[in-house]
Amino acid sequence: MDTVFGGAFVTMRRYAKPLFGLALLVNLALAVLVAAAAAVAYVAVSDHLHAIQDTPRDPRWADFRPVLLAFGGVWLFAAVGLTAASAFVQASCAATLHDAVLGRRATLRQIWRRTWPRTPSVLCVTLLLGLILMIPLLLFVATIVSLFLAMVLGSDLAYGVFFLLMLTALPLAAWLWVLFGFAPAAAVLETARPVEALRRSVRLVRGAWWRTFGITLLGGLTTLVLSLVIRLPLTFMTPSPRPYDPSSPTAPDAADALAQSLPHAGAYLALSVAGSLVTQLFTMVFLPLISALLYIDQRIRREGLADVLLRAAQSSGASGSVHE
Repeated sequence: MDTVFGGAFVTMRRYAKPLFGLALLVNLALAVLVAAAAAVAYVAVSDHLHAIQDTPRDPRWADFRPVLLAFGGVWLFAAVGLTAASAFVQASCAATLHDAVLGRRATLRQIWRRTWPRTPSVLCVTLLLGLILMIPLLLFVATIVSLFLAMVLGSDLAYGVFFLLMLTALPLAAWLWVLFGFAPAAAVLETARPVEALRRSVRLVRGAWWRTFGITLLGGLTTLVLSLVIRLPLTFMTPSPRPYDPSSPTAPDAADALAQSLPHAGAYLALSVAGSLVTQLFTMVFLPLISALLYIDQRIRREGLADVLLRAAQSSGASGSVHE
């Protein structure tokens, strides 16, 4: 565990530019695209928005429907974009780690060129894993339904079904997530196709599930602690706005009260966005690094990958591929 966590932090320190630089560029590009999509959606349905807000009559479904479709499309576009961005960052982490274990320098341009061709494979792995995880998700939905029926009907049988489904859905989701967790690294470092990457992950995790689960869980807890360390001080540092009482004779106008609170709100918003960005970048880079390091560690333990890496590092003209 110390080797994996230490390797992740050392890699982030020595290869900060390609790791965090690419993650930052991808997130900024996604933010610009989503903002542009939202602006287009707003312009497209602005008449309907004005009809909803300014018309004295009750809004009609004919006004709501275009607005819901437009901004629902923006949300869908953002979700797809975030999935693709996460796949790209996962691929870039594995590609950077390839040079890190060989002791080579890696520039942002080199990692970009190596990452881009493998991103579709990692994206397909992510989508396939999402489909696989639909099984525990459906069980979880059934759990919620059984709890609702238990509360409405007061049936002991419904409560029993709720606890049974809960005990099944969560462990199954965790088991599947860990079982296929090495697939993105295999898709990049072995140039494996999506289905083959999933199979490779199953073969490598078999017999080491609990170790993989424990280290992955600690990685998730680490990101949670970092998020709390960043967000809690911001929460306590935010000044509480003075209560606004319009009936008081000394109370300022509503516009003046809003203007007085804007500087504090603007500063808090800027700090909050900066903190969220730092947390997002750390999470996007740290967790894939942990997974890729566990993948390499398992291959070293089972397949003698250390000898291959040593020969590749000592060979001045070798490509250093880890899929030998």
